[in-house]
Amino acid sequence: MSNREVVVKELQRESDSRSLMQIIDRAASDPAFDVAKLSALLEVKEKWEASEGRKAYVSALAAFKANPPQIMKDKTVSFGAGKTSYKHATLDNASELIGAALSAHGLSHRWNVEQADGGMIRVTCILTHVQGHSEQVSMSALPDTSGSKNSIQAIGSTTSYLQRYTLFAATGLAPKDADTDGAEPHVLAESIKFKYLEDIEKAADKKAWEATWKTIVAACQAAGDIPSYDELKNAAVKKLKSLKERESEV
Repeated sequence: MSNREVVVKELQRESDSRSLMQIIDRAASDPAFDVAKLSALLEVKEKWEASEGRKAYVSALAAFKANPPQIMKDKTVSFGAGKTSYKHATLDNASELIGAALSAHGLSHRWNVEQADGGMIRVTCILTHVQGHSEQVSMSALPDTSGSKNSIQAIGSTTSYLQRYTLFAATGLAPKDADTDGAEPHVLAESIKFKYLEDIEKAADKKAWEATWKTIVAACQAAGDIPSYDELKNAAVKKLKSLKERESEV
């Protein structure tokens, strides 16, 4: 679309908005005007503004993606007795670069963080345009209790992890120099994680448990998903304890 077409489209939008507001203003100032009709006009206005806001959001996000910021992986992480190692982009660096680039197009990002009674942490990244339209992406995981973290550090670790990847998902970005061998970290799909939890629970004996756990470890190591690894490990340890207690009773 040429600059002239953009200007014409913007002027048309402003003209449509002014015309609609003029009709509503005249209706509101006329004591004989039907209140029900005024309410209908206001509802039309709200829907029109919501539609225009959504269009503006889509246009702004497209412009952002046409020239996205370069996010580099600047930190190395390893777990599982050194068996898994990967680099990722830190939250502060990614948030600063992405936030500045979004702002240039009238967009901003923020997070909502919730923790359920069971300890599950849910992080939602919300992208909002100056005209009001917003869209969001959510991810969940248990606190990262790996290493010697205390309870607060465990929550903070998972929260930062989920903030980073919900931001990437919401903006459609990925760190540069991403590995192609499956070592690039990401969050396991909830459906896959829940299936693994079900498989753990269904394990009838230690042999079945070992086969299930071997599959889970491989999947978590390939993904580099530390929170999911710890969550599934906790469930697996509890199940193994249950199986051992059952054997001792026989």
